[in-house]
Amino acid sequence: MAGEVILSAAGLTKEFKGFLAVNGVDLEVARGTIHALIGPNGAGKTTCFNLLTKFLQPTRGKIVYNGRDITRMAPADIARLGLVRSFQISAVFPHMTALENVRIALQRRRGGSFDFWRSERVLSHLNGEAGTLLEEVGLSNFADTLATELPYGRKRALEIATTLALDPEMLLLDEPTAGMAQEDIERISTLIKRISADRTILMVEHNLSVVASLSDRITVLSRGRVLAEGDYAAVSSNPQVIEAYIGAEHA
Repeated sequence: MAGEVILSAAGLTKEFKGFLAVNGVDLEVARGTIHALIGPNGAGKTTCFNLLTKFLQPTRGKIVYNGRDITRMAPADIARLGLVRSFQISAVFPHMTALENVRIALQRRRGGSFDFWRSERVLSHLNGEAGTLLEEVGLSNFADTLATELPYGRKRALEIATTLALDPEMLLLDEPTAGMAQEDIERISTLIKRISADRTILMVEHNLSVVASLSDRITVLSRGRVLAEGDYAAVSSNPQVIEAYIGAEHA
């Protein structure tokens, strides 16, 4: 049901040699929403994101996805449960075409081998689904283009397509508009809104205009703790949030 909690964290803590990068974070992401995780530099956003996606193990705390405790599970295992992440740095095969990149992701979802040695004829049965995914992210005209030759914004769209190929129920996006020109930001923002129609999205994002336009709910971190939570109007007018951002700018 829309609105029920799909991903939650309780007392999430990560300590690095005495330094608390994430300190007792409680988080609830409602199904069918776009939830943003924001905060000034050094707030603990990336560490928290890596904990939720299991690329780091928490020192303390609990993570539950779809009613299942995933605190000690590996990233590949939670991906198979439908919780899939993208990365801040584009993670596609640069010397394969856009279509081939998506096809590789589709092979991964199938659960068998990647079949690199199979003939093009044998693998061609995946082309239809791969083409549909490229169309969904606006890359139909780039199917035969090598990933390394794609403009930066298009390359990020390709990464989202490969993530969608895993058929996620929940998508975690790490800085989806980082380093983009305004035209690409608008294109990717529109794409995120469109693919959220039947998925839940949690994203770490620095661009506050993107956060304002896309997010249903926002969690603000500062110094590893939750500083505020609510919609954009609430958190943007919160005196503690304003102070945290201004303080970070003048640190």
